[in-house]
Amino acid sequence: MAHVQQFPRLGVSACVWRGSHVLIIQRRKPPLAGTWSLPGGHVEAGETVRAAAQRELREETGVEADLDRLVGIYDLIRRDAEGAISVHYAIACFAGAWRAGEPVPASDALTVEWADPDRLGNRPFTPNVREAIAEARRLRGA
Repeated sequence: MAHVQQFPRLGVSACVWRGSHVLIIQRRKPPLAGTWSLPGGHVEAGETVRAAAQRELREETGVEADLDRLVGIYDLIRRDAEGAISVHYAIACFAGAWRAGEPVPASDALTVEWADPDRLGNRPFTPNVREAIAEARRLRGA
C-alpha cells in the first residue's frame, strides 16, 4: 500500500532580531531555491514547536536566540495543475532576540544575513515572511 501524505504538516520559523536587524536566509533547495525566508523547517515527532524553531535556527544558521514570543500561525498551501493539494503547512513563527553565534549558511541555505527590515527591497520572499517580520517587529515595539 502506497503511503499517502497527510496534510496539513506542522512547520516552524524563527524571526530573530539583533538590534534593529532581522535574520533572513536564502533557500538552497527546491522548490524554494533562491527565495528568501526566515530560518525554519519541520517539527519532529515528540518535539515542541518552540524547541523545533530553536533547533532549525541552530541547524540552518548556527545562531542561538531567545524565541520567547509566538508571532502567529501562517499557512502555506500549494495545489497541483488539477487543483489537488500538493503542499499544506501550518507554520508557527516565533520571534526573539539573538543570544549567540555568527550566522553561517548550512546545507539548507545559500546565504544568511542580518537585514534592515526597511530595506528588504524586491527580494523574492516565501509566502507570509514579510507579514511575519512586520508583526514580529510590531510585537517588539520597534
